[in-house]
Order: sequence, then C-alpha cells, then structure tokens
Amino acid sequence: MAKQEGTRAEALRTALQLELEGKEFYQRSAERSYTVLARDLFSHLAEQEDVHYRKVKEVYEAVAQKHEWPSQETAFRQEKSLRSVFREAIESMGEDVTPLSAELEAMQAAMKLEGWTYSFYRSRDQEATSPAEKAFYQALTAEERVHYLTLMDSYEYLSDPQGWFSKSER
Repeated sequence: MAKQEGTRAEALRTALQLELEGKEFYQRSAERSYTVLARDLFSHLAEQEDVHYRKVKEVYEAVAQKHEWPSQETAFRQEKSLRSVFREAIESMGEDVTPLSAELEAMQAAMKLEGWTYSFYRSRDQEATSPAEKAFYQALTAEERVHYLTLMDSYEYLSDPQGWFSKSER
C-alpha cells in the first residue's frame, strides 16, 4: 500500500511539473505571437494548464494527507472552450494570414509537449487502481487530446489558410 501511495504521489508531482512547464511555455509563446490565433490560443492554453495544475495540486495534497485518492468530481470545466477560441480567431482572420515562423515552431513544440503529456496521463489511467483515480486521469487525457488536436488544426490553418478552408468545407 505504501509503495502504491508513493507511486501515486510521484506521478502527481510529475503531473504538477508538466502542467507548470506547459503554462509557462504557453505564456511565453502568447507574448511572442503576432497572429490573433496564436496569441489567443496560447493564452487560453496557459489558462487551461493553470486549471489542470490547481486540480492536480488539490488531488496531490489529498493523497499526501489522507493517503488515499479523493473521490471527487474530475471535470475540467472552462468558461470558454479551446475550440471556440480557434473558431473565433479564424473567423476574424480569414484566408489572408502570414504567421511568424516562430509561431509555427512554437505550435510544433506545443504538439510534442501535449503528445508527451497525453501519453503520460494515459499510462497513469491504465495503471490506476481506484475508479476515482482512473476517472481523473481519463479527464486529463481527454483535455490533452483536445489541446493536441486544436494545436494541429491551428498549425495547419496558419501554414496554409486557403488549403485549410478548402479541406474544412468538404
């Protein structure tokens, strides 16, 4: 039992570090971005990583104090969805977009970060021993998947707006 608690605590510390690093990366990327899409997307991702960080910290503290996984709701409710940030930005930008190469590079780096985080949470979901722990990691996995897919869509749009619009109309 103590080994399991140690593994849980270690995984949660890793999750805290991942979410903090993600937030900092997205804040820096937003500050350096030129296009509305990149700036708004990175800002919103930073906010979401902060929500994740606070939720993970809450669970970590409960595990550290009570030596068991808390049975609490694990939904990550957002005021505004990441997809709506994407849609609003592309509606305002249209097809005539010239992103900075640094924005595209930041999106590629972000996709790698989200992919790695997704894999980490997915592995924790598969190793989870309680239904609450499993639900927690499944919720985080779903969040990271949406982040990755939205970043990929954003990258494709900024790389080739006309092509993106043609593809999305099919």
